[in-house]
Amino acid sequence: MRWENLTAGSGHERAADAALFGADAVTTRTFDTPEFAGITFHEIRARSIINRVPGASRMPFEWTVNPYRGCTHACVYCFARKTHSYLDLDTGLGFDSQIVVKVNAPELLRRQLASHRWQGEHIAMGTNVDCYQRAEGRYRLMPGILTALRDRANPFSILTKGTLILRDLDLLTQAAQVTDVGISVSVGFTDPGLWRTVEPGTPPPERRLDVVRTLTDHGIGCGVLMAPVIPFLSDHPAQLRATVRAIAASGATSVTPLVLHLRPGAREWFMAWLGQHHPQLVRRYERLYAEGAYAPKWYQRRITRQVHELAQEYGIGPARAGASRRIQPPEPEQAPMSEPTQLSLI
Repeated sequence: MRWENLTAGSGHERAADAALFGADAVTTRTFDTPEFAGITFHEIRARSIINRVPGASRMPFEWTVNPYRGCTHACVYCFARKTHSYLDLDTGLGFDSQIVVKVNAPELLRRQLASHRWQGEHIAMGTNVDCYQRAEGRYRLMPGILTALRDRANPFSILTKGTLILRDLDLLTQAAQVTDVGISVSVGFTDPGLWRTVEPGTPPPERRLDVVRTLTDHGIGCGVLMAPVIPFLSDHPAQLRATVRAIAASGATSVTPLVLHLRPGAREWFMAWLGQHHPQLVRRYERLYAEGAYAPKWYQRRITRQVHELAQEYGIGPARAGASRRIQPPEPEQAPMSEPTQLSLI
């Protein structure tokens, strides 16, 4: 495996210090337990944990933290599959079952956040692979990561399909009292049959929406990334309506649709799955994605318009900066009895 080929990309080290870790830093483990059957963990001690997003990226953020590589969610469309090839690992079943774990992520993050070179920029998590995948139940890296971010009052956001995020509800609540915290849950559709085949390692959509409901009930507003909308499989008007209706019922603060995109690595794996489960759609996909990884603009605009119209119908407003911040500061311990205290939203 080409472990030393991973480049740092953190912006804090010179290009000559490219390797995130060396081959001698890797410990490979397997666990003979039902929840990890067939899964191999490669434990490494990373040299950098805050990564700069490439300038050409379409992502609306500049810095990320990813404690894992590979993902047991096993979503057949996952765009991050290509990253496994950088380690000479398979982008198909290997991506689903060969998980790289940066075991020193919390301590490394705490050190990097304390560096005079770090300016406290927003950090996004769950943008490559899910930081609340099943491996997190064993390695428990996120509590240390969240604690480090809370203690430095560093703004952050999390995107997840995992229900395990509720384990860290207290830490999220504490962090939201001192900095900007944004949480989004990914729910592209509510069709149980489609979910079982296309996202086999994830919690069911209804359980993810329970996460949205719980977070909102605890004062942490949560948006839903309706992703991906899968052409010809989850884009029928009735399906879109059912999904947006369920999202609205969960109390989500916003819904943002995102049409399936098929980058190299993910494209081959998804098309193989499509040929096995929906062979009649293969030619339609070849035409729809003939120009590259993204569906045509006209198709994306149509889906976005339909979802936004449904969101308006069901009372979900568009995403706004700070919309997820509902937590109020505690009242002063010795507030004057004769004057009411006016609390303001953060």
